[in-house]
Amino acid sequence: MKERLLLVGQNLIESQEKNITEITEIKKRMIELESDLKRAKSTITVLSEELAKSARKEEVAILERQWKMFEPLEFARIEDIEKIIDKKIKHPSTTEEHKDTHGFWSGKL
Repeated sequence: MKERLLLVGQNLIESQEKNITEITEIKKRMIELESDLKRAKSTITVLSEELAKSARKEEVAILERQWKMFEPLEFARIEDIEKIIDKKIKHPSTTEEHKDTHGFWSGKL
């Protein structure tokens, strides 16, 4: 009976040590998961702030339409216009000499 009691006591001690080891591992894993969760929350917060700062698709479309209406590359600078005028004044166009004598349309029928 004494041996059986010692065996049960030894099994109880081994079981307790095993449980303590498992609990310690679970606590470590839980700390890691909490850390991961905090990082994920932080990342989500940063992403949501950045998303709030970015332009929406509709806003970009409005800006694109405004840009197309403005077309800054289609405008001439005053200097360019003055150069064209000076050129025309100094060298009148010879297109009037070759003016169409047949009227409105001189194509072939």
